[in-house]
Amino acid sequence: RAWEGGCWLTGGSLSLSLPADPGPHSLRYFYTAVSEPGPGLPQFTVVGYLDDQLFFHFDSEGKGAQPRAPWIQAEGPEYWDRQTWIAKGWQEPFNSNVRIAMEHYNQSGVRGLHTFQYMYGCQLRADGSTGGFRQYGYDGRDFLSYDTRTPTWVAPSKEAEITKGKMEADRHLSQQQRDYLERKCVEWLQKYLGYGKETLQRRERPAMRVTGRDAPDGPTTLCCRAHGFYPRDIALSWLRKGESREQVTWRGGVLPNGDRTYHAWATVELDPRERGLYRCHVERESLAQPLVAVWEPPSRSALLPVLIGAVAVTALLAGGAVGFVLWRRRCSGNGGLVVPGLGEPPLSVGPAMGPRGREQSRPLC
Repeated sequence: RAWEGGCWLTGGSLSLSLPADPGPHSLRYFYTAVSEPGPGLPQFTVVGYLDDQLFFHFDSEGKGAQPRAPWIQAEGPEYWDRQTWIAKGWQEPFNSNVRIAMEHYNQSGVRGLHTFQYMYGCQLRADGSTGGFRQYGYDGRDFLSYDTRTPTWVAPSKEAEITKGKMEADRHLSQQQRDYLERKCVEWLQKYLGYGKETLQRRERPAMRVTGRDAPDGPTTLCCRAHGFYPRDIALSWLRKGESREQVTWRGGVLPNGDRTYHAWATVELDPRERGLYRCHVERESLAQPLVAVWEPPSRSALLPVLIGAVAVTALLAGGAVGFVLWRRRCSGNGGLVVPGLGEPPLSVGPAMGPRGREQSRPLC
């Protein structure tokens, strides 16, 4: 079972030569345009990820495309100048897409935050095969996606049917989309993997800790934390006398830390008299044997810092809060979007690619 809270405070078929770490690996770009920009929320943003590592950032409030990982600095100034030019070339078309989409969904003149998003990229699987993906979204919902296997465009809602038809009518465009995603994109994926090999192929061993919390007249909850590990793969499990307690285990997702490592946790409820019977196991491909952690009662000397920490946390929470709101709306309407691409991705992942420019963008529905 999954729990969104946390622990308490205390394809294709192209065969390629593989890197030393066979994968899977992915190269992904995300574009976001918003209707109402504000402090900390630029009107237009582009980010790029190699696997789970952010390496590229551009936004409409900044000076240009910026590296976000040390290894991408292997590319020189010409690369970054070109990426800045490409991203700026798509800034206004994407801003227009937000306005057009609002008309499309009968939301013109209505105040509120709306988003138009685009994701594309490719992957290299462990067996050497490849795959590509391209997807558009509005207000957190799928709008249009490209299936490289068919190849066809998939419209999950009736609002995108006209766009889908126009895209599929251009067979040359569909073939270009497929060739780029499964070949050119993969070439750049492999190049970037070469740049980031030391970072992406490193192995960080997890640190473990088990904490406990007693409920008045109720069960005890044990929380097992693993943190500081890389890469992302990990399996946490609770065992009672060597037997899995999967049915009563709650898990959080594997989440990133600021130092490019990850943390994860798993909790279990039990009879307080059986705390000594439970063990937390952590398994990873890079470990010859699972790591094991047990609950240990805190010493008297440890209680004072815990109390002080609890008071400090309470003060921080009283001083302010951070909110994160997801808008997921579905409305009916008609209209059209300026869908970028025309056979090329809005952002080049290599010097040979580029936008067709604002003058050459055209309404497709």
